[in-house]
Amino acid sequence: MTQRTLGVLLAGGVGSRLFPLTEDRAKPGVPFGGKYRIIDFTLSNCYHSGLRQILVLTQYKSQSLQTHLRDGWSIYNPGIGEYITAVPPQMRTGETWYVGTADAVYQNLYMLERSNADRVIILSGDHIYRMDYAAMIKFHCENFADATIACMKVPIAEAREFGVMDVNTDGKIVDFVEKPSNPPCVPGDPDHALASMGIYVFSRTLLCRILREDHENPESSHDFGKDILPKLIKTHELYGYEFASDAGRVRGDAYWRDVGTIDSFFEAHMDLLKPDPPLDLYQRDWSVRTTAEQGAPVRTIPGPSGQRSEIQDSMMGSGVVIQGANVQHSVLSRSVKVSEFASVEDCVLFDHVKVGEGCKLRRCIIDKHVRVPAGEVIGYDLDEDAKRFSVSTDGIVVVPKSYRFSESPSTSKPHLIQQVTN
Repeated sequence: MTQRTLGVLLAGGVGSRLFPLTEDRAKPGVPFGGKYRIIDFTLSNCYHSGLRQILVLTQYKSQSLQTHLRDGWSIYNPGIGEYITAVPPQMRTGETWYVGTADAVYQNLYMLERSNADRVIILSGDHIYRMDYAAMIKFHCENFADATIACMKVPIAEAREFGVMDVNTDGKIVDFVEKPSNPPCVPGDPDHALASMGIYVFSRTLLCRILREDHENPESSHDFGKDILPKLIKTHELYGYEFASDAGRVRGDAYWRDVGTIDSFFEAHMDLLKPDPPLDLYQRDWSVRTTAEQGAPVRTIPGPSGQRSEIQDSMMGSGVVIQGANVQHSVLSRSVKVSEFASVEDCVLFDHVKVGEGCKLRRCIIDKHVRVPAGEVIGYDLDEDAKRFSVSTDGIVVVPKSYRFSESPSTSKPHLIQQVTN
């Protein structure tokens, strides 16, 4: 069934709540988990689910994302009709960039109509999860649905932040409300609601028609959750597919996280470090693919004075060198070096970060190519940190990419994340 399904992956989000990690890159291109980028999780789901025709709709600061797609995802064979194609805004339908999720797909209607697919699956490139889309597509076909929405159970109190669907006992959707103040509960379970995951399967012909109709509506915000789905439920057969109800070939976790804020991004990394992590990165037949960058093995060596390294509860990418330092409960990406007597605790360090002698780092995220000078202290005095760096609501300090510590506080452009709205 996946052979006749076109994947459309929305990857153009600004991700303002992830600033400064998104200052120079699109949200789906933000590094994650020591070696991946956020988009790798959705693309890996596509790969393992048998989807072989995928359009990646890019927009905001997409150069690093497009480079990553070229270097890490040129794995399909165009000679037999397979592809992962990055599609920037082409303005075929007007002079504006994408103004909503439905508008992003509408502006590429030309490519949908030219495809030989029977179905289209709409995906988002900025969530961390593993899912067998083939199981969802099978459910869609077996129910002869016009459209199917992937959903997951969430506590009623949290449901107000999602699009929520009301379903009958057969799984048919009878109502869909975006961020309701009084969410409908799951049948037989008053404590939970079914929240949309932003994953939709449509028949291709229906999708093309309703996108044209939506484009002609001047009152529409051109969003699937706000405009398309509530209207479609009144006239067509829509079903809710519960995430992990049929996990297909994915074993175990049923983990899904929106890493749209600094705090949720940080907590997703801390989830990876749990003794029994809720997201299994080690299932060999459902691995998360990424760029195959070459690198030396991880190494621990004594410092110049003979100080031995101590590492606990941490993950490390290739080429990491720990030299007489203490690393606790942290995720270190590729080619990170931590020098003698330095302490790194509850941290996320991106590629090529160098930590000088005697540094003390706690509850911070340090972006690529930062050299932290000897004796620097970050994460222990948030008021002082906020004069130079971004500080999240939960007190996570973010040092931006290529930050130069020679800059004075008055020129380092401090930025409080909690004041940003998306």
